[in-house]
Amino acid sequence: MRIVVVGSGGREHALVRRFVREGHTVVGVPGNPGIAQDAGVAPCASNEIPVLTAACHRERPDLVVVGPEAPLAGGLADELRARGIATFGPSAAATRLESSKAFAKAVMRAAHIPTAAFEVVGDEAEIDRVIAMLGGSVAVKADGLWAGKGVVVCETAGEARAAARRLLERGRVVIEERLSGPELSVIALTDGERLALLPPARDHKRLGDGDRGPNTGGMGAVCPVAIDEATLAGIRETVLRPAVGWLAQAEAPFVGALYAGLMLTETGPEVLEFNARFGDPETQAILASIDPSVGLGALCLEASTGRLAEAVLLASRAACCVVVASAGYPEAPRKGDPIDGLDEARAAGAEVLHAGTRIEDGRLVSAGGRVLNVVATGESLEEARARANAAAARIRLPGKQVRTDIGAS
Repeated sequence: MRIVVVGSGGREHALVRRFVREGHTVVGVPGNPGIAQDAGVAPCASNEIPVLTAACHRERPDLVVVGPEAPLAGGLADELRARGIATFGPSAAATRLESSKAFAKAVMRAAHIPTAAFEVVGDEAEIDRVIAMLGGSVAVKADGLWAGKGVVVCETAGEARAAARRLLERGRVVIEERLSGPELSVIALTDGERLALLPPARDHKRLGDGDRGPNTGGMGAVCPVAIDEATLAGIRETVLRPAVGWLAQAEAPFVGALYAGLMLTETGPEVLEFNARFGDPETQAILASIDPSVGLGALCLEASTGRLAEAVLLASRAACCVVVASAGYPEAPRKGDPIDGLDEARAAGAEVLHAGTRIEDGRLVSAGGRVLNVVATGESLEEARARANAAAARIRLPGKQVRTDIGAS
C-alpha cells in the first residue's frame, strides 16, 4: 500500500519504520528528519486541518494513519473520509474520549466502566467541597488537551486546591479520587465494533528516576507487561468493548486505536484515562515487541474499512523505550541544542527514533521537549532495559534528561 502517516514525533517515526519494513510505500506528513531518512516526507505550511487534509490528499494514499490527538480532535479524519480516503483514526466526535476528560468520565459512568469517583468543576467556589468529599488526596485533570501534562496527582488538599485553581484558568477540571496500584496501558485497534488488542505496555510519566518530579508526556515505556489472560480479557470486556459500544450507539463510532490507561487496584483494573490514538511512547515499545510477521498496515486498513477480525496480538520479545528529553522539559524545553552520538547508540544495539528534532545549518538539533526515543529489545525485559540504557547514555545533548529506571518497577 501507499500509506501516509500524519505527525512528526517518535510515535510516528515508529509507525513509519514498521510500515516500511512491511513493504509499504510511506510518506510522513509533515514528518521529521528521522522519518525523512526512512521514507518520504511532505512538509506542511501549518498544522491547520485544511492544510493537512490537502497534503494527505495530494499523496493519493491507500490509507492514512493519524498519529497525534490534536488533528483528530480538529476533525482531520472526518475531512479525509469525506474525500473517500481510508483513514485510521477516530472522528472528532469519537475523539472527545480524549479531548474532554469530562466527556470521557460521563461515558464511563453511563457505560458502567470501572473508574475513580469524580466530579466536574467549573467554578472555583466548588473546589473545596469536591476535594473534601473525595478525601483530600486526589488527582486534578484539565478537561481539554494538554499534551499529556494536564494531570496533577496531589498528596494534600492544599496541593489539590492550588492545582485546580491553576487549571481552571483554561476551562473545566475533573477532580477525582486518587487510585493506587501499578499502571497499565492497553491499546486496541477497532473498526467501531470489533477489537484487536495489542500487547499491554507500561508508560512512565514522571520526569525523574523513582517516579519523582512533574508529570510529562512520557519518559519511557516497556512491553509486554506480565498480566494474566483473565485480567486482559476482563479489560477488553469491561473497559474497551463497553466504550466502543456506547460510542456506536451514540452515532460516533470509534475507528482507530483506542487507548485505555489503567490502574491495577486491589479490587481490579480501573480507568485513569482514554486516549483516541496510539500511545506515545508506548507505541515505540509495542511495535518493537510484536513479531515482524504481523502486518500492522493491513490491520489498520481492515479497521478503517470495517473488516477487522477479533484478535489478541502477542509480544514475541521484550522491548524498552527510553526517552531523551531536552533541558527544561516539561515546563520550558530548550530548543536548538546540537545532538550527537546517534551512530554510537545504534552500535550499542538500539534503534533511535526522532521525536523532536530539526536540521539547522546542516546539523541535527533539538526542536521540542522529547527529542529522541531509544528502543531496544531482548529475550527478557532486563536485557532490553540494559541495551536501551547503554545506548541512551551514548547520545550527547546538552542538559539532556533521561530516566535510567524505565521498566525497573
